[in-house]
Amino acid sequence: MENTEKLYHIYAKDRCIYHSLPENKFSETWDMLHRMVDLLGANISKEDLQYEEVTVNRLIAQNASY
Repeated sequence: MENTEKLYHIYAKDRCIYHSLPENKFSETWDMLHRMVDLLGANISKEDLQYEEVTVNRLIAQNASY
């Protein structure tokens, strides 16, 4: 079993609008956002959309003391 997992955070104009998305949900959400921006013509453009990829080690996260 692999111990690492990629998660994604999506930002619009530097504001986090989706966080900790697994890879499959990220792809769906990213595509949907790009289509919505085109359809809505809102005050957000594709250039305002950004994402951050985070690699999480599940073993370390499970054993972390807070």
